Amino acid sequence: MPPLPLREAPRIPHLAPERRRQAVDGIREKYGFSERHACRIVGQHRGTQRYVPTVLADEDGLTRAIVALASEYGRYGYRRVTALLQAAGWRVGKDRVQRIWRREGLKVPNRQRPRTRLWLNDGSCVRLRPLHRNHVWSFDFVQAQTHDGRSLRILTLIDEHTRACLALKVARRINSLGVIEALADAMCLHGIPEHIRCDNGPEMISKALRKWVAKAGSQIQYIVPGSPWENGYCESFNGKLRDECLRQEIF
Repeated sequence: MPPLPLREAPRIPHLAPERRRQAVDGIREKYGFSERHACRIVGQHRGTQRYVPTVLADEDGLTRAIVALASEYGRYGYRRVTALLQAAGWRVGKDRVQRIWRREGLKVPNRQRPRTRLWLNDGSCVRLRPLHRNHVWSFDFVQAQTHDGRSLRILTLIDEHTRACLALKVARRINSLGVIEALADAMCLHGIPEHIRCDNGPEMISKALRKWVAKAGSQIQYIVPGSPWENGYCESFNGKLRDECLRQEIF
């Protein structure tokens, strides 16, 4: 069968190089076109058509490691899995992990809608933005249970600029004195912050806590009641603590 004129051949829409490679092979097999002619129809460079993708020797092992970590750490995305792989000795970058992640159909399930921030009409954010280390700390409480149904309280304290967890205090009950003890220990280790952000719980608004924080040289910044998104850094950390620890373990 003589080759069809180029203008009579079907035009191929934009495709990835691998799909174009398959299209060129199909056209050559069906119409008997030369490689040059088929590549012109598809819009594929002949060098790209002849390129043979290389598969790294450790591809299968890396894929198994990624799938295993994704199964073990169900709330981790490909960036955090990359960090785990690098810590385990793999010489791999996040782009390669992302490619395998997508190829294997891995994803982190969404548990809740992201909370929006509170903004003023001039476009500025109401909340105090952390500018440097020890500029703004924030703390909050997380509720949990032991295996016998008894409640636990966990005080979480973070530096909003570095996102580092400075304290995790766990007890059946934590009052204002327990909050002061946790803050004092953290200040001895990390220094005194300029501001401490928290909500309006009874432990936070106690006179003893406010007086102690003032004597320490810091200021308490209370969020608007019923607006947990104003303590967004701590809320984000608490969500990860629940997903990756409290819901995965029995205490």
